[in-house]
Amino acid sequence: MPFDLGAVVPLGTTVKDSTGTLANAGSMAVTITLPDATTVSVSPVTPASTGTYTYDYTTVQAGRHVVRWVATGVNAGAYTDSFDVREAAPPGIISLADTKAHLNIPSSTTTHDDELRGWIESVTAGIEHLTGACVRRTVVEVHDYLPVSGARVIALRKTPVISLTSMLAVLDGGTGYTVADLDVDGSTGVVRRKDGGRLYGPLRATYVPGRIVIPANLTHAGKLILQHLWRTQYGASRALPGIGGGEDYAVTEPVPGFGYAIPNRALQLLEPHRLPPGVA
Repeated sequence: MPFDLGAVVPLGTTVKDSTGTLANAGSMAVTITLPDATTVSVSPVTPASTGTYTYDYTTVQAGRHVVRWVATGVNAGAYTDSFDVREAAPPGIISLADTKAHLNIPSSTTTHDDELRGWIESVTAGIEHLTGACVRRTVVEVHDYLPVSGARVIALRKTPVISLTSMLAVLDGGTGYTVADLDVDGSTGVVRRKDGGRLYGPLRATYVPGRIVIPANLTHAGKLILQHLWRTQYGASRALPGIGGGEDYAVTEPVPGFGYAIPNRALQLLEPHRLPPGVA
């Protein structure tokens, strides 16, 4: 499960001798490769106890980190592992508190919190694929394939759009546009010049998609989908009354692209906000 940005990640490895007994290495080093390909190296790492080596790393970047332990000298060996770090504000259509309340998990029970937060992110991605952006974030995208004669409009790829931050030229000497001179249709993401002129590219658009107020039907659909997926944790007992009844959650036909992950009643709640075909 991913760690929060800024959290301390407890790293560790063990060393054994030829008989399989914990034993110290001649020397131990750990190297952490960050998402931007820079590295943090610590050498030597002293054993916390015989054959056991630990290092607490404070995260500074979001993304995949690769950890490599290398023991040299006596009891030489190597071990590679990885861990993920969430972005500073991971998208979540429902809160952890609302999720636990819907699953009838007491707020004081924190055993499943990290796992539930991962499911919230997954469910959010699924809903946004069907309905457009729900959680606001900043998106940067390049619009490369504009006609030489210019385009009347540009369609931003993530909708709905809350605000346009900038529309800048990609190439040196290219034409950029002041946001005040542009009109943005929030529901469709269509951008046009207010003076009726053409837009010339390639252009790099920075904007904020999402919804200022997320409709209740979308948050309720998120709870139903998460509850449907969470039931897989219970195996044969997944119809336990504490997490929802049995056949009410059956999925009679798959949603394209999602297999059987979305129950029908959640899909019905999403329907008023479903994107038309070909719209992302």
